[in-house]
Amino acid sequence: MHSVVIADTSCFILLTKINEIDLLRRIYSSVYTTPDVASEFRYDLPEWIIIREVKDKNALFTLQAELDPGEASAIALTFELPDAIVVLDDWGARKVAARFNIAFTGTFGIIIKAKQNGIIPLVKPIFDKIKQTNFRISEELVTEILTEANEL
Repeated sequence: MHSVVIADTSCFILLTKINEIDLLRRIYSSVYTTPDVASEFRYDLPEWIIIREVKDKNALFTLQAELDPGEASAIALTFELPDAIVVLDDWGARKVAARFNIAFTGTFGIIIKAKQNGIIPLVKPIFDKIKQTNFRISEELVTEILTEANEL
């Protein structure tokens, strides 16, 4: 189990919209992100999120050829924090992470993990809140997630 997480912008956006950003801190011992992600997010992040610059600029430059700066920096930071898992919701970013054998999850995976760890009793109320935002999610995906969470 990973105790360190590196979050990308989409994770912060969605969890903030539904007032559940604290799930990250409750699941992981350390939550990291990069200045690029913090800049993309455009709002102040909680003080418990560690903002760390990527040191390996070559890795960052290589990843930026395929990904946006936030995703590229989040993935590049995993090379410097090898025990971390990175939160990526973008399909292309996930493909790149898989190519480098980097452990990843998505924001929905975080929500499921919160239930598995007993942090939240059910995922359905969280998805009800997501549906009240402008975030697009198909009923098919909600059904799949609720099935995985043993709520269907």
